[in-house]
Amino acid sequence: MPETSPYKPPASASSEMDADVIVVGSGPVGAALGVLLAQRGRRTTVLERRRRPYTLPRATSFDGETARLLAGCGLGPDLSRITELATGYQWRSADGEILLDIVFRTEGPYGWPDASTMHQPALEELLAARAAELPGVTVVRGRQVVAVEERDDRVVVTAEDGDGAAQTYTARWVVGCDGANSFVRDHLDVPVTDLGFSYEWLLCDVQLREPGRLVPTNVQICDPARPTTLVGSGPGHRRWEFMRLPGERAADLNREETAWRLLAPYGVTPDTATLLRSTTYIFQARWAEQWRVGRVLLAGDAAHLMPPFAGQGMCSGIRDVVNLAWKLDLVLEGLAPESLLDTYMEERRAQVRESVQSSVQLGRVICVTDPVAAAERDATILAGHRGRGPTVPDLSLLLTEGLLQRGADGSPVSPAGEVVPQGQVRGLRDTGLFDDVVGRGFVLLLAEGADGRLNAEQSAFLTDLDTHVVALLPEDGTPQNMSVADVSGVYRAFLARHGADAVLVRPDYHVYGAASGLGAAAVLVDDLRARMGVGVTAGARAGSRRSRDSSVSSSGCTPVASTLTWSSAGAADRR
Repeated sequence: MPETSPYKPPASASSEMDADVIVVGSGPVGAALGVLLAQRGRRTTVLERRRRPYTLPRATSFDGETARLLAGCGLGPDLSRITELATGYQWRSADGEILLDIVFRTEGPYGWPDASTMHQPALEELLAARAAELPGVTVVRGRQVVAVEERDDRVVVTAEDGDGAAQTYTARWVVGCDGANSFVRDHLDVPVTDLGFSYEWLLCDVQLREPGRLVPTNVQICDPARPTTLVGSGPGHRRWEFMRLPGERAADLNREETAWRLLAPYGVTPDTATLLRSTTYIFQARWAEQWRVGRVLLAGDAAHLMPPFAGQGMCSGIRDVVNLAWKLDLVLEGLAPESLLDTYMEERRAQVRESVQSSVQLGRVICVTDPVAAAERDATILAGHRGRGPTVPDLSLLLTEGLLQRGADGSPVSPAGEVVPQGQVRGLRDTGLFDDVVGRGFVLLLAEGADGRLNAEQSAFLTDLDTHVVALLPEDGTPQNMSVADVSGVYRAFLARHGADAVLVRPDYHVYGAASGLGAAAVLVDDLRARMGVGVTAGARAGSRRSRDSSVSSSGCTPVASTLTWSSAGAADRR
């Protein structure tokens, strides 16, 4: 029999369907989606083919933006327990010369370290524990999905247990998070773009008997004799990867004795470490061209695969479901048309395509086994970087497609599409990261003295979206009900840099748009309403708000629920 979480949908929930959303696959991406939807009050069934959680790691790290997204799943307080901060990422030539040197900051632009290493099973345990806290999530293990059929306003999913016994599940929507060999993707028969860039590598996961701090944490050895990767993978864990050379048999590489032989020059022996796994794998570079067919969508590795050199595989999957969850919620609530879900694919496919192509470019530089070509590569890189010191990671990718404020020519108007930075703010009761103090979801940021006037219809629209309206005060300002003191100066600087009086931020932390001058807030609200294609709902949620875990804050900056007039001091009067 399959194993099911002890939490069931509330008795008051409609029995017409088993769930609002069925998620196929319970890896980090599927588990995160289940949590995000449940935090929004949605009933979610997660179907997982494995009877037990997978105990070996695949991903080994995540970036600062992804840490922020995972914190939005309720994992923030526990992330430090399962991670180690990455200090940097270097490329080195065969002679040890530094070709690339990236330093990771302990506090990056999104309020979290630039990079954290982790043991993936520990992350999955945190997500499972979080899901168990939420009554809207039902996790069913030991079920292999074998059929997906759309019927009018629902989708019927058939899954079999290990004995071949079938059971059906129904939901409004289905999201395939079932990995590289996705049944859901194959069932949809969507076109896939494959860049044809792939190499086979030997992956060796080890647990060190005497863990030590390795600086930098991540190293790429660009040695044509054997390109090699060294990365941290959480407390006490480390990974080495060795590229299969031309003419080398995969069977010879994929042996435990080969793994120990290749690890020995790094001081890793049976006396100093436990070899958790050694296996070969072939990375790929591809993405599905269509991520939605009717009521069925794709996310994570089911939608895209990329080489590992930028460390963006799992991060991209988490970005997928954070983008998708709030849109599914609005559609399910009847606050947005189903066409809003098309922006999910438009936005994320464009970003993923750029990530895949960037990873391929890195791989073409790294996977060089010709000594002459490698020497030319090294000389070119060294000449281009002569006199330069270490760099810091680039900012997260912009959104360029989808639901964004646009100019007359149809292109996004800066800062639309940027990921809004995060800093420390002080609310009525405490000081902390903005997301924790104010809350998550739509956020309307107002500069001091901004025109934040909204009429009843505009205010009702923001209420339906559970929007937090926040006035930004100087560091020494006195917070009031809907204002915070910008302790680190991050937000006031951001608005000033873009000449904005008002900035509207989406639940995935991407900026929707910015405005200045008379009616700045109203301009943004009207623009969002028009681009979402929704009319006035007159406070559809006001009388019976669902419990929304993601909106909890400690500042007193509760979601707007009435017409607002902002004084020149930036404080709010509720009328």
